[in-house]
Amino acid sequence: MNRLERFYKIDQLLQQRKIVSRQMFLEELEISPATFKRDLEYMRDRFQAPVVWDTEARGYRFETSTPIGKKFELPGLWFDEQEAYALLTMQHLLSSLDQGGLIGPHIAPLMSRLNAILGTANTSAQDLRKRFRILTVATRKLTLEHFSAIGAALTQRERIQIQYHARGSDQITEREISPQRLIYYRENWYIDAWCHLREGLRSFAIDCIQWAKPSGKKAREVANKVLEDYLISGYGLFGGETLQWAKLRFNPERARWVSAECWHPKQRASFDQEGRYILEVPYANDQELVMEIMRHGAAVEVLEPKPLRIKIRQELTKAMTIYSS
Repeated sequence: MNRLERFYKIDQLLQQRKIVSRQMFLEELEISPATFKRDLEYMRDRFQAPVVWDTEARGYRFETSTPIGKKFELPGLWFDEQEAYALLTMQHLLSSLDQGGLIGPHIAPLMSRLNAILGTANTSAQDLRKRFRILTVATRKLTLEHFSAIGAALTQRERIQIQYHARGSDQITEREISPQRLIYYRENWYIDAWCHLREGLRSFAIDCIQWAKPSGKKAREVANKVLEDYLISGYGLFGGETLQWAKLRFNPERARWVSAECWHPKQRASFDQEGRYILEVPYANDQELVMEIMRHGAAVEVLEPKPLRIKIRQELTKAMTIYSS
């Protein structure tokens, strides 16, 4: 019986028999008095288990004078060692999402619970953490105040007023938006919202919001299907109503990587006779798609549509002028 199972057994015996002698614990658990003492101390310190020694009954029991409505439960006793590894990965992901302490206060209780669960595994949580490494790149800094204000408006279904800096056009506008959903995409946070200035759906990078304050008005609700059709129908984060299809051809070497990637749920893909990878993806806004294509350099060619092909050629020509001398 491993340590995790012993914790469960101790809890089970106390729940069923109310009073349990030390000798019964030793026999049922098949452990030494020293091991039992360590297990009991661990349960009290880590899980706040209200186990007390009853002098009159000559046995252990749960303390009955706990606050009303508070019930003791051992956390995570249904997790085995492999599941603990999955929890550790989740813990790392939660930590990586916490940009500048944005959600630290909110996830702290969960992180503490995960530590407690991982601590019951045969390998300590500290040792396990040394075996995992999650790297994030191109993460932009956010303002906690703005993030919290948007999160509150989203959950309370209220509109919020923002001042927004659009980096592409370098314009600053004041808008009233109805938040629909919070998005974590490529290491950064965005809010999908109905923009009352533009009278349409838009995605806003939260790090571009310069100030945010509640407007006191009820948010406009947008059906989930409308959100999906508008914002997820094409490639990338920024959606639109009119879709086009990009047809890309990757050389055989790059095909070995790209063919294993999913660029869009509705993509179409095939190999030609020369081993080149033909990928077709829908898009409404070419902003991200152009950046992704440029990332592959000479390993990819845009076959269709012609306007996208011309745009890539223009971008490459501009790049060539920088390196002409």
